[in-house]
Amino acid sequence: DNKTMFRRKIIKPTLLLLGQLQTFTATNAFGCPPPERLRRLLQSVERGEASILLLPCCYDGLSARLVALNGFDATFMTGFGVSGVNGYPDTQLVSFNEMMSAANSVAEGLASAALEKAKYGEGDAASAEPVAIPCIADGDTGYGNAINVKRTVFGYARAGMAGMMIEDQVAPKRCGHVAGKSVVSFAEAVQRVKAACDARDEYEALFGKGTGPLILARTDSLVTDGFEDAIQRCLAFREAGCDMTFLEAPQTIGQMEEYCKRVSGPKLANMLEFGSTPILPPADLQKMGYTMAAYPLTLLSASIKAMQELLQLIKEGQPTFDKILSFGETKDIVGFTKYAKEEDRYKS
Repeated sequence: DNKTMFRRKIIKPTLLLLGQLQTFTATNAFGCPPPERLRRLLQSVERGEASILLLPCCYDGLSARLVALNGFDATFMTGFGVSGVNGYPDTQLVSFNEMMSAANSVAEGLASAALEKAKYGEGDAASAEPVAIPCIADGDTGYGNAINVKRTVFGYARAGMAGMMIEDQVAPKRCGHVAGKSVVSFAEAVQRVKAACDARDEYEALFGKGTGPLILARTDSLVTDGFEDAIQRCLAFREAGCDMTFLEAPQTIGQMEEYCKRVSGPKLANMLEFGSTPILPPADLQKMGYTMAAYPLTLLSASIKAMQELLQLIKEGQPTFDKILSFGETKDIVGFTKYAKEEDRYKS
């Protein structure tokens, strides 16, 4: 009849076209979504096609821009750094909203750097498509119960984060390399990770394949409950569906090797200078089985040292020219060069 013909010739092809358009939009029209881009980078490392993914950690728009402009493939937004630039220690004094604000600034910094390199870069970069490098955001303990964890995943996804780290410390948490840590029970830790993974999948169901932030599940139980407990938690996190694991603060190379041997999937090594974990060259970490190497405080610590030295020179009345960039270089790094060129494009 006419209704059947209408459904067959009009409605069905239209629905099929809309489905194809949705898939195209999610993966092509706006480029590869950040989580999918991160997934591909991790897969390349795991297949042996690329070197270990180096993650200099950022904490604001400027540090994110610097990481991207210096040619790194990915970055990590560190909670220690965000806390530090807000004038606090990493003891979860910074709220979810403050972390969200930092994530938005980081995303803008990464996007602006990508556009600058594509539009105004030199050589090949000038003709390349703009690609914002993916960022994994620190989700701390999720800022509440399992439902808060899910809200945190959605918030970071909307901010353009490629992944989110969730950990098993008791709130308020603290830096993994300082005293006073405690962790939630094994069961609660697994449910916290499961909630994050469910939120990832729910976000993808709403907005398309590859849009849900990858989940990096971290355990701090090595110090509190022993190495074997930490391994068992990582294994359980994998069963719960996490994309990556992070066993925090291993104290020996042997522990690092055992972790890599027994836990599947992408793994993160935390290269905190002067911390509890042995600092190894990236090639050695990759040979061991790590997929990512994060440098959580290198940029923050270096900037603090530089500022302290400059403040002392100022106090002593000494010149600072040989310790700083030229005004022109500083303007370029923060985006004045791009701003001027963009301003010229839209002059009336």
